Amino acid sequence: MTTTSELPRDPELPGRLLATERDALIPLLRSRPDADFAIPTTGCPGWSVRDVLAHCSAALIRVVETRFERGVFSPESNDRDIADRADWPTARIVDELERGMTEAGPVIAAWDGRLDLIALGEWIHAGDVREVWHEPGAYAGAGLPAALSLLTWHTQQRAHTHLHADLDDTEAPVTLGLPDGAHPPARYLGPAATLVRLYSGRPVDETSYELVGVGERELNLFG
Repeated sequence: MTTTSELPRDPELPGRLLATERDALIPLLRSRPDADFAIPTTGCPGWSVRDVLAHCSAALIRVVETRFERGVFSPESNDRDIADRADWPTARIVDELERGMTEAGPVIAAWDGRLDLIALGEWIHAGDVREVWHEPGAYAGAGLPAALSLLTWHTQQRAHTHLHADLDDTEAPVTLGLPDGAHPPARYLGPAATLVRLYSGRPVDETSYELVGVGERELNLFG
């Protein structure tokens, strides 16, 4: 990870993040009773855990099968994907998700970066599930270094707000976005998971953090 210049794209990074998350998430999903999948999520209001997982598996299978019809990944498309899986056993959704997390990486790598954010989104959704299940590692865990690198790369590609983050739980600071030539970078001090929450528009818990020079809503990449 670099903090002084634009981060080059690593085409294999999304696949590594998906594989890391697959190895942690799939056994967790298979260990929980069906009732747990009906729990509402806080990261995606209106969606249950099952809905989140159905969305994740559908998105990855679209990548694997390169099915990118007009309007794909829109809210309406996402709702249709969830509805299409409404009668599936939970185990079938988990199986599809495992396949997607295994096979999507090489497809994403072969593109020009436009699909990289899907891997980051899948990792964030895994955090949504962990949070409502009160499992450790929500928006953190083994995939955090790769997720931060993807987040850095994406914010730079979008020339997002320039922000220097000193994280409580990583050794090196992270610089996101790009300078605009007129303003100093905004600054963040606090846990890495809270930084991910801010960029993904998730509710921020009571963890102490400092954010100077930019508003919370301005950081949201998905809102």
